[in-house]
Amino acid sequence: MKPELSALSEQYETALRRYLGGRPPANLKSAQRLGRRAAALGLETLDLAQIHEAALIVLLVPDESPARRSALIRSAGKFFAEWIIPIEQTHRTAVEAKMRLESINQELSRSCVDLAFSQRQLRQENQERMLAEKSLRRSERHHAKLLKQSGLMQEQLRLLSRQLLSAQEEERKKISRELHDVIGQTLAGINLRLVELKKSSAINAAGLDLAIASTQELIRKAVDIVHRFARELRPAVLDDLGLIPALHAFLKLFRAETGIHAQLTTYAAVEKLSSEKRTVLYRVAQETLTNVSRHAQAGRVLVEIKQADDWAVMSITDNGRGFQAKIWPPGKLSTRLGLLGMKERLEMVGGRFEIKSSPGRGTTVTASVPLDLDLPDPERKVRRQMTPSPKLL
Repeated sequence: MKPELSALSEQYETALRRYLGGRPPANLKSAQRLGRRAAALGLETLDLAQIHEAALIVLLVPDESPARRSALIRSAGKFFAEWIIPIEQTHRTAVEAKMRLESINQELSRSCVDLAFSQRQLRQENQERMLAEKSLRRSERHHAKLLKQSGLMQEQLRLLSRQLLSAQEEERKKISRELHDVIGQTLAGINLRLVELKKSSAINAAGLDLAIASTQELIRKAVDIVHRFARELRPAVLDDLGLIPALHAFLKLFRAETGIHAQLTTYAAVEKLSSEKRTVLYRVAQETLTNVSRHAQAGRVLVEIKQADDWAVMSITDNGRGFQAKIWPPGKLSTRLGLLGMKERLEMVGGRFEIKSSPGRGTTVTASVPLDLDLPDPERKVRRQMTPSPKLL
């Protein structure tokens, strides 16, 4: 037997004898103290039982009565029960620790499984996110490409529209010259021929004179119509005399045909504009007044041309029924195209177009073109950029 175990056996036998003999310290604390030493030595319950049995063999006297012997054994059992408490507590703590450890291991295993599943999900989500980002980048590149193509197509459409308007204006000039120079001269020649026929006719019949007179009247009307068409397509006075006389002539004809009172207020320096800009202002006035006569139900129109900084600003105001400016352009397709055509004409020469209107309060159309005629092209461009909007003087 090891020295530590032998010493513990002797101490236990001594403590048990004192307890059984009732001598102080005859209490159970010594049993618990010896039990803690046994636990510290790493003894098991069986080891303590063997030590207890050996002590009982020594302590029990053979000539003791059965009752006394039984009482000593019960008392020794109590002492032994107290002795093994530290061992049992140690075992119980170990078992509980083991159970807790197993529970922790199980939780850890479940956490590892959950972590592995989460990692798989995360990898899958990362893959999906990378695919989504790649798809988004492709979509952004595609949209950027479409936007660029749209911008190019819009610019091409704008260029084609401007070319169409320029070609249209040139065609109007050509038609105007043809009507005035060819058809007008032809009709005038027919009229002179009929006059000669009337004078040289040997037949002095009233019917022939009446027919010739009627033919002359038709030809005169035809010449007037041709001249009117020529003025509408391209008034000669616009090229020969300028914008102001052309507008005066147009407003005079407008008053005669519609009964709407029309007034023009302008300034002489507007004639210093280029031919292209004067033509644009004339066309805007022509289209606007045509719309007034067709849709506005107005009784009065005022056409004003003023200088605002480096801009020539033409405003045309009527007292008609007006419309909701938020839904501009209103009306039928032909009206919308007319307004859009005016806007496009002004943008061709660096100008601006604006409409202000409200129901029952009439409409004001404003057309602005840059004045800076004496500046070189780069400086003129910079100056227009520095002047965001015209202000009337």
